[in-house]
Amino acid sequence: MWKKRVLALIILIVGVGLAFFVFKSEPQLNKNFDKTYSFLKSHPFRLGLDLSGGSHLIYKADVSAVPAGQVSDSMSALRDVIERRVNLFGVSEPVVQTQEGGFISGNTDEKLIVDLPGITDVEKATAMIGQTPLLEFKTEASKDTPQEVKVGPDGKVNLDATRQQYVSTELTGRYLKKAVLEFDQNTREPKVGLQFDATGTKLFADITKANVGKTVAIFLDGAPISTPVVREEISGGVAQISGNFTPTEAKQLVGRLNSGALPVPITLLSRQTIGASLGTNAVHAGVKAAIIGFLVIALFLILWYRLPGVIAVLALCIYVVIILTLFKLLPVTLTAAGIAGFIISIGIAVDANVLIFERVKEELRSGRTIADSVSAGFSRAWFSIRDSNISSIITAIILFWFGTSLIKGFALTLGMGVLVSMLSAITITRIFLYTIEFVGEGPVARFLFSSGLSK
Repeated sequence: MWKKRVLALIILIVGVGLAFFVFKSEPQLNKNFDKTYSFLKSHPFRLGLDLSGGSHLIYKADVSAVPAGQVSDSMSALRDVIERRVNLFGVSEPVVQTQEGGFISGNTDEKLIVDLPGITDVEKATAMIGQTPLLEFKTEASKDTPQEVKVGPDGKVNLDATRQQYVSTELTGRYLKKAVLEFDQNTREPKVGLQFDATGTKLFADITKANVGKTVAIFLDGAPISTPVVREEISGGVAQISGNFTPTEAKQLVGRLNSGALPVPITLLSRQTIGASLGTNAVHAGVKAAIIGFLVIALFLILWYRLPGVIAVLALCIYVVIILTLFKLLPVTLTAAGIAGFIISIGIAVDANVLIFERVKEELRSGRTIADSVSAGFSRAWFSIRDSNISSIITAIILFWFGTSLIKGFALTLGMGVLVSMLSAITITRIFLYTIEFVGEGPVARFLFSSGLSK
């Protein structure tokens, strides 16, 4: 018996420690937040766009020119590029995700969804994404290639412009590893150095080898910024842009190139702004609903199930701090839907305790002792709890797999809550009940373990 009591004490100490962590790591709850340790400061709740305010952007990606087998890789590269882009602007916890087309979603469009917490200026948000440059390398058009005739405003043919036709190559900013600011050793002219990844290095070597003595033009956002003549094959994966830049212009170009060139074109489909005040109201409403729901459930358990109800409330408190700690450490981005899933998981945890206590009551009525009734109640209720929780977990997995970002937040918190509730209902509640010494079978003991209006 003493081993179980020591284990129960350890569980209580861990629960108090986790509650301390949840409180101290949250600036809204801790008045002395600035004096806390750096570890605690780095683990506040991560709030979603609907709770913190910000901008929600949906883009359509044009993957028509991408081979079918490379669409997924291109969308992943696009997501990485946009993440780097918004991170350069200091956006806190941006969420960038792709949505694949298919028969499940009802369309075949590839979409990019960008959530920017704290950015309520939609124009600024779209500028963050739209300013990402498109870097291309083009070669001279051959004599056999049909050329576009350039006609000036006066109706005359511009022979120089007509001659300067270029053909696109596979080498784009998608294969750019990094860009650096350089200065010519003799003229001190600012230049932009380019370094390609392994694939880009091979492409660049092939292009320069096939175009020795010809021009390989570098285009940025559709405009030529440098037209160097290739003297020899360049196999080191390094190129240089010199376009009569000022130091400031060259530095800005380096920053834009390092933020990533778009691997595929994107088009803005919709944009939405959520104000900070609306997000704050949603947070307060969600927290208020959770607290009221918890208090009502705790009152019901104590009044109806008496001593086991008190134990269940204690286990439920530990369950709550475990879940909140997981939300902070993983971390989980909390949305209004996610809070709803968390509240529902509290109800599921209570449901498990109700099943156990009702089984205990049935065993007591059959004439068993209190100790035997508690043991049999847990054993017989386990199968019902297992089956109902497995069905809830399967539902959460399906919602998370096929749902939108809003549904995924609900499914994630619900699934995590169900898993932890099984631990709190079966393990923690059982350990606490087994630590109570059952002295006799008197009327007081029977009353404490009865439920409802029974004596």
